[in-house]
Amino acid sequence: MAAPKILGLETEFGIVQRGTSDWDPVAASSLVVRSYTDRAVAWNFDDEHPERDARGRAERDGYAPMVETAMLNTVLTNGARLYVDHAHPEYSSPEVRTPREAVLFDRAGEEIAIQAMRRASARLPEGEEVILHKNNADGKGNSYGCHENYLIARQISFDDVIAMLVPWFVSRQIFAGAGKVGAENGRPDVPFQLSQRADFFEAVVGIETTLKRPIVNTRDEPHADPKHWRRLHVIVGDANLCETATWLKVGLTALVLAALEDGFTEPPIRLAHPVRSMWQVSHDSTCRALLESEGGTTISALDLQWEFLALVDRYVEATGGLAVTDEKECAGLLDTWERVLNGLEHDPDSLVGVVDWITKGHLIESFASRDGLADDDPKLALIDLQYHDLRPDRSLFQRLKSAGRVDVLLDPSDVATALYAPPESTRAYFRGTCLSRWPDEVRAASWDSLVFDVGGASLQRVATMDPLKGTRDLVGDIFDSVTTAGDLLARLAR
Repeated sequence: MAAPKILGLETEFGIVQRGTSDWDPVAASSLVVRSYTDRAVAWNFDDEHPERDARGRAERDGYAPMVETAMLNTVLTNGARLYVDHAHPEYSSPEVRTPREAVLFDRAGEEIAIQAMRRASARLPEGEEVILHKNNADGKGNSYGCHENYLIARQISFDDVIAMLVPWFVSRQIFAGAGKVGAENGRPDVPFQLSQRADFFEAVVGIETTLKRPIVNTRDEPHADPKHWRRLHVIVGDANLCETATWLKVGLTALVLAALEDGFTEPPIRLAHPVRSMWQVSHDSTCRALLESEGGTTISALDLQWEFLALVDRYVEATGGLAVTDEKECAGLLDTWERVLNGLEHDPDSLVGVVDWITKGHLIESFASRDGLADDDPKLALIDLQYHDLRPDRSLFQRLKSAGRVDVLLDPSDVATALYAPPESTRAYFRGTCLSRWPDEVRAASWDSLVFDVGGASLQRVATMDPLKGTRDLVGDIFDSVTTAGDLLARLAR
């Protein structure tokens, strides 16, 4: 049976410091992280091995991502990590068990970024402010990521993973793209495209994340027992603001992976030119551009998504999709997927507030029509950026949401709780609860360990290699029975 799909999202936020010409993005990002909480928790890099390749070999011209151990880092009581990654503040959500939880803690990350941005600006001289954007490109040739993570079984052939995921990632842009004015990275000119990231992918498979970006990333760092599990690290996605788009992006990818693990190993198509197809799909707002297969046949991204829907529908009918979530959420994902594909085919305007690229495109068309703007008017790029602005009073997305024109999946009170309370269904519950109750005793943390200083001769490390242990059901009674971190360690030792 497919591995339970432990999920997580990592978002690098675009950053700018206004009111000064002399600013450093690393310093500004550090200010943002430090302003959210002055309590820094060291990250334990002992189990970080970005050079490990799922293919079991290193490509001669491949370069594993660098691990920057000196950057500012903290771990939050909701189990998430907030830190400086290269020149961006990054929020890595806690591990969760369902797609809806993934959306919840992604939204919590947005709110945390907003609070951190406000507090950072309050520390700056009058007239200066820090602005964060939940987007993926700065319009100057630089792209930054919104990465996804999925637990998959080690025994699944990675060649099968590649074969299934290449057409999936290429075609899912039609509902998961965040939209973008113009093209970059030497791609053909286009007034507007579906994805912020598509232009920046240059390889089909590889270990890199910041150059020669591959459609399927092979970094093999499971943050779990490596004998049994892999963590599929997905770098090909956009940062979404529409909750439904995030839900579909994560939930449907998890279902495709689960179907693969349970024997549905043949993809609907094998693309002849995946990298070219990546930007061709993004540059085609009709979703009907024909992609060539290895066998010489052609298919559109929309029709390819219908093929994937048929595959996943058969899988859920056979298994219930329980490796991903309960039957109710699976049914909701499939129904929404079908509704979105029908909308793309017959009535794209019905997807305003559901699919980001359509929502943004609708705004841009409205402004262009009202002000008589040409396709290449620089104001359109500013409208694009303002869609992603995290300042609530400046965000065009937030303006639509406040007007009731955006589909909302989550109760705002649940989002508010997720800012500080961890998910209860994974080991993130153990991590977050320890940080909440004994912040001074936790010296370092990682996804698969916590390091305590309780006054003894040496630090004590608690391994959390199983993502499904450390849940509230398993350790809630232990937390109820202890008062100090020392008591907790003694109880765990017994």
